[in-house]
Amino acid sequence: MKVKVFNRRGELVGPIESARVVKNDEQWRAQLTPEQFQVARGKGTEHAFCGTLLDNKRHGIYACVCCGLPLFASHSKFNSGTGWPSFFQPVADENVATIVDRNHGMVRTEILCSRCDAHLGHVFEDGPKPTGLRYCVNSESLVFCDQDDLPRLADPATA
Repeated sequence: MKVKVFNRRGELVGPIESARVVKNDEQWRAQLTPEQFQVARGKGTEHAFCGTLLDNKRHGIYACVCCGLPLFASHSKFNSGTGWPSFFQPVADENVATIVDRNHGMVRTEILCSRCDAHLGHVFEDGPKPTGLRYCVNSESLVFCDQDDLPRLADPATA
């Protein structure tokens, strides 16, 4: 699979070839908190207005809590008023996958991490310009990395 990642200088590069991250539930449970596992691996949803990253205004990158793939940048975050962190675009289209979600009597577009299939949330067509999209994401599915610390997200393949 091809994704975009950060190099050691904190620059987004790619697309590069990256191996999928596949683990069993026991391995994911050992890595994640119970809340992170329930949301990211169990396709759950955190309560609105309770996520730790909802009001985060620092500059940086929101990465997958499971595999560290960069997903969203702070410059694309906006206050949607919905109670979940919202973004109008991912850092790279390759890094976020979509599937049809027919649960709960609705038809929605679920968003997943392209590298490990972690459940992130859903994307809706009611966002701001320039995309008109609202990527509604659970804080439990994300880890935040400050702009000055981006080399921490560096992919070994880009060294």
